[in-house]
Amino acid sequence: MKTLSHAFSLLAVSSSLLSTAHAADWPRWRGSNFDGKSTESVSLPSWGAEGPKELWRGKVGVGWSSMTVVDGRVFTMGNTGGTDAVVAFDTKTGVEIWRHTYSCDEKDPNGYPGTRCTPTVDGDRVYTVSRHGDFFCLNAASGKVIWSKNFEKDFKGNTPTWGYAGSALVEGKLVIVEVGSSEGAAMAFDKLTGEVVWKSAGGGAGYASPIPYTLEGERAVLIFGPEGLSSLRVADGRKLWDFAWKTSYDVNASTPVVLGDKIFVSSGYNTGCALIQISRNKPVQLWKNKNLRSHMATAVHRDGVLYGFDENELRAIDVKTGAVKWSEGRYGKGSLQMVGDQLLVFGDKGLLALVEVKPDAFKEVASAQILGGKSTWIVPVLSNGLIYARSGETLVALNAGAK
Repeated sequence: MKTLSHAFSLLAVSSSLLSTAHAADWPRWRGSNFDGKSTESVSLPSWGAEGPKELWRGKVGVGWSSMTVVDGRVFTMGNTGGTDAVVAFDTKTGVEIWRHTYSCDEKDPNGYPGTRCTPTVDGDRVYTVSRHGDFFCLNAASGKVIWSKNFEKDFKGNTPTWGYAGSALVEGKLVIVEVGSSEGAAMAFDKLTGEVVWKSAGGGAGYASPIPYTLEGERAVLIFGPEGLSSLRVADGRKLWDFAWKTSYDVNASTPVVLGDKIFVSSGYNTGCALIQISRNKPVQLWKNKNLRSHMATAVHRDGVLYGFDENELRAIDVKTGAVKWSEGRYGKGSLQMVGDQLLVFGDKGLLALVEVKPDAFKEVASAQILGGKSTWIVPVLSNGLIYARSGETLVALNAGAK
């Protein structure tokens, strides 16, 4: 992969400005609407050969957690020498506001140590899950523990091979997590007290995050576990339906994408993807193919087209048919967020790029090598005019509109 900036038009260089239509926080995995889309847009960014101006960087420890941004704080997680840390930084200065630490073995069977989950912010609280099931409710301003659980010790949770990776989901008065126990594959807790409200049927934990949707006026949550996709009623955890989806090593890691009354699922190891029609009865598979094999990254949707990573290629596919519209291998096994009419793409070797959301052709607007060294699959975040990206132990904040 090239490490130098891609050339882009002279117009972009001479008249570059940041255009923020609706500046917004990013309070949880996949954002406020669970769709991976920022309400902000970046138009003709003034990136030179070294990319957007770096404002600050912080050390958070090793891990694969993405970032959340609320009320002038950016939250993420990492591990240093067997000690996990949930860290809050000031978004403007990069000053560390607080750091909550606890003992947690960071070792990984394939050499990818550290944290997986992304902090979830709800009001004045932050919810986090470690790779070994340390589940915390923290005060967002101070980092003080309000309540905590441990999936392994409290509920006989069976930690997945590569650790717990699903971020906590706050729905109304509940916070829902995958526990992976014979007592309940998923559980809902009172978000204020930590009291168990319901437990689903027993089963293992997958690697994707729970995601909500509404069906015929009723709120439900999708759990992408090791055996496939399950739909649970939010009110009481009752299972509504199952959809079998087996992937090698039980790695169902890409979060399902809700498209109205349809759901898109994808996984790697040459498994592929499918579009499912949902109802109160058994879901119906509309199509299935291997055109988008998402190992970890989750696709985003715009106007009937899904944009995501087919293993190590950025790709666009048609929602109705699953047909490939275009493909580009420049970024390796990367990740992405949709920002306005562009994709903010972070390649697996630290290349940051802007790609136009075009259904019929790939077009990169600009790119720059902002981080290097270790490969990274961590989703970048644009929030309130700043881009946050992470590789290894390092978190950087970039001014998306710097001249």
